[in-house]
Amino acid sequence: MVTPDPHDDTSADYEQFEKELLAQDHDAARIDTADIDDTMARSVVGDLVDGDVVTPVPEDSVLVHEPSGAAFDSATQLAVFHRGWTAASDAGEEDE
Repeated sequence: MVTPDPHDDTSADYEQFEKELLAQDHDAARIDTADIDDTMARSVVGDLVDGDVVTPVPEDSVLVHEPSGAAFDSATQLAVFHRGWTAASDAGEEDE
């Protein structure tokens, strides 16, 4: 019986390719929050509250993002979510 030549075996190539694609997808889906500090997040949330986009619910200590219905207990989480939500909404409008 002849043993296969390890240089001819490409079965691991597709596995490496899939790993690279998954890593790229993960990086693309990841949102960088380093540029949103607490002060900026509070400012963004304040503007969203003034614009009736966010409703504070004091008894539950949450902020509700009205267009999506999502609730957040952190101004930073809400600011990052709204940034992504706006980008996705804008991209959806461009596709139409």
